[in-house]
Amino acid sequence: MRVYYRGPDAMVTSEHFVHRTTTTTKAFLVRDLRNVCIASADGVRPHYALLGVGAALALVTVWPLGKVSPLYAIAFLGLVGFGMAATALLWRARPRTWVLQATYRGQAVDLYGAVDARVFNQVSRALRRAIEDARPPSSWDDNAAA
Repeated sequence: MRVYYRGPDAMVTSEHFVHRTTTTTKAFLVRDLRNVCIASADGVRPHYALLGVGAALALVTVWPLGKVSPLYAIAFLGLVGFGMAATALLWRARPRTWVLQATYRGQAVDLYGAVDARVFNQVSRALRRAIEDARPPSSWDDNAAA
């Protein structure tokens, strides 16, 4: 059995893909994995429509303040604008979670997920090599032109 990757949370061999977490250990046969792909699990992003609704609510709130004092209205709009910009920047600064997804024996599964891009790429490259080496030899392999 050939080992392609061995780490604290995953192990890829010529026969198995094993993902260990603090609570569970999942093992998959490499030969039964189909449609392996890389996906980003960022979740829900703030949409422009949501930002537009926030801006509209800010304008509705600031309208009565503008009648009392325009300075209050400008200060309120400045704070709201700063808050929206800070939220957008903090949302973009979050680390991206990468996920290996596949079909295993007819069911869609998440094989592995990581925030560290270097480790995730090592695991996905090892799995790709294990899948390529597990394929049965083709009749075209010996007849390739030089």
